[in-house]
Amino acid sequence: MISPQVLQAFGIRQDDFSIERFGSGHINNTFRLKRKKRGTGFILQRINTHVFKDPEAIARNQRLAADYLKKKQPDYFFLAAVSTVDGKDLFEWNGEYWRMLPFVTHSVALNEADNPKQAYEAARQFGKLAALLSDIDLHGFTATIPNFHNLTLRYSQFQEAIRKADDDRKEQADELINAFLNQSDIAVSFEALKTDSDFRDRLMHHDTKINNVLLDDRTFEGVCVIDLDTMMPGKIISDLGDMVRTYVSPVSEEEQDFSSIEVREEYYEALMKGYLSELGNDLTATEKEVLFYAGQFMIYMQGLRFLSDYLNGDVYYPVKYPGHNLNRAQNQLTLLQRLNEKEKVLRSIIRDCL
Repeated sequence: MISPQVLQAFGIRQDDFSIERFGSGHINNTFRLKRKKRGTGFILQRINTHVFKDPEAIARNQRLAADYLKKKQPDYFFLAAVSTVDGKDLFEWNGEYWRMLPFVTHSVALNEADNPKQAYEAARQFGKLAALLSDIDLHGFTATIPNFHNLTLRYSQFQEAIRKADDDRKEQADELINAFLNQSDIAVSFEALKTDSDFRDRLMHHDTKINNVLLDDRTFEGVCVIDLDTMMPGKIISDLGDMVRTYVSPVSEEEQDFSSIEVREEYYEALMKGYLSELGNDLTATEKEVLFYAGQFMIYMQGLRFLSDYLNGDVYYPVKYPGHNLNRAQNQLTLLQRLNEKEKVLRSIIRDCL
């Protein structure tokens, strides 16, 4: 399961630990190393190099952030890598890249927010990390997934997928294609924002689902942000938009009963309060103006990606049945429609939070 050389690289004696697969992530292979006697254990991960082509960029980004926070905010709990016996953040063995992290006791990662307090605490942790890193020099950071949240590129890929799709898939998706084309003003707005000097670059997480925050397993208060592989320079709409996309509906992007999709105002308010309580005073005027747009941006982009993949023959996202990506795209379009229907009240919530 894990090569002895990997364990030795981190100074681990296998006899001292039990090793088991851990977590629900689908990208990296994650294992928990639990001490057989007293003491804190570890998390060991093999990085998926099909998704992350440059694992060294991940390690470098996290080291730069860890060093900055240690100097500027020494009391902040940042989950930094455990060094190998050679003092490195990664160990490479036979083309595989491994890293180790401390295991955080008395913590839990939730797959969904069951109440607004959980949404508030998770959003507050993402906002706090962004605020503490607000002044960091971005020049040394590298995109771990280039163009990850480039809506201009995703829209161009969507148009290309339409042109190349076979007739049957194009016919099946015709109504959805037109619906997404009719919302193209979201992509146009992004293109205009890119040239706004007040729309600043920040060090963003880029994957702010609630299971990327550890909560105290007794109080459910926020502990720390985890899964920092996509931490790289970006825009506030990436992190805030992903929280809106994944926190506010009672059902996930896999739901096929589209009538159950809704925007829960109490969850929207909770995540906005949590995020802006930490970062609100640091926002530029343009960033404040795009807080509602953030949800439109992320939901629309994810819907485009699902629909493009369907038109391309389901080559990127794993599917479990015919039309799976088509349903995912319809799911996201429905969520976008529910969001737009509540725009007036949601903008009022944002004003109150600011």
